[in-house]
Amino acid sequence: MTQAPTPTADTVRRLVRSLLGGSAEPETVRPVAEGTASATWWVGTRHVLRLAPDREAAVRQRRELRLRELIRPHLSVAVPKSVAHGEWAPGLTYTLDTRVPGGSGEDHDVSALGEADLAALLGGLREVPARQAETLGVPRAAPRPLETLRQAAERAALRLARADEFDAARPERLTRAATAQLGAQSGAAVLVHHALAGEHLVVGADGRVRGVLGWTDAVLGDPAEDIAALALSVGSPAAVRAATLAGYGARPCLRGLWLARCDALVHLAGALPGGPPTPPGVSTRPLPLLRLRLRRAWEPILLERVTELREDGDGDGTDGPDGTVPGSDADDAGTGE
Repeated sequence: MTQAPTPTADTVRRLVRSLLGGSAEPETVRPVAEGTASATWWVGTRHVLRLAPDREAAVRQRRELRLRELIRPHLSVAVPKSVAHGEWAPGLTYTLDTRVPGGSGEDHDVSALGEADLAALLGGLREVPARQAETLGVPRAAPRPLETLRQAAERAALRLARADEFDAARPERLTRAATAQLGAQSGAAVLVHHALAGEHLVVGADGRVRGVLGWTDAVLGDPAEDIAALALSVGSPAAVRAATLAGYGARPCLRGLWLARCDALVHLAGALPGGPPTPPGVSTRPLPLLRLRLRRAWEPILLERVTELREDGDGDGTDGPDGTVPGSDADDAGTGE
């Protein structure tokens, strides 16, 4: 197999000059992340250049360009727009995108209006026609088995407790019976961003969500995955409030909550010194960020204490929280304590 070329600053400068002419000075081109193998580059203040590092990434990038055009009419937040795209090396694609104004969701808190933006995002994704997305090549992803994840999270919690990173005696606990109740509902597959981490949320200084980046991993699957990602990015109460505003009921909200909590435990335990090696294809995160995500995921929410799921309870995402105890206020179901 031919070794894929490594993008360098000179490679990027030549490509940018061919696309933008003399309007792009060399010093305005810089990598988003440190390192010579960066695949994402700032181009001035208005553009971002993304280079596919291998052929698999090129396939996903081509699909992403088509998918962004499909979803744009359904979303109220901005989606990057490609002003030029092609190949930067044989079989390897690039896209020069408009830069969405705002900062990273890792650095800016989301306001109440920002939660409404997230609700509109989740609702808009549900409206994207699944058949059209599948025609573009968006794959289907089976829901993750929560019981398998629960067992891994229990082992991770014990390891974190020994390292004084987590209190394994906390009252919140995902039981075997709860995993059965929180199974994904059949026929509930929707378009899922599948990577709603903070770096993919563009947040303004006012806390409004201005745009969403990084659509290469989108799938047709379990909407609880996006709820879980938001819990890690903006906190469980805000994520559940946004999902409830989007029309999701108690079951997918709680499933998303526990996906996030289990993931946070497993990822932090795996990143500690002496932990198991990171599986191939899983990006590593710095320990401070993983600790922050653990705190966000384990923020308490009222919904989990006032909800009793029924065997035939909601979960299709079309009704509000179901099975709450008498006198509970569904509008406050996502608030922290």
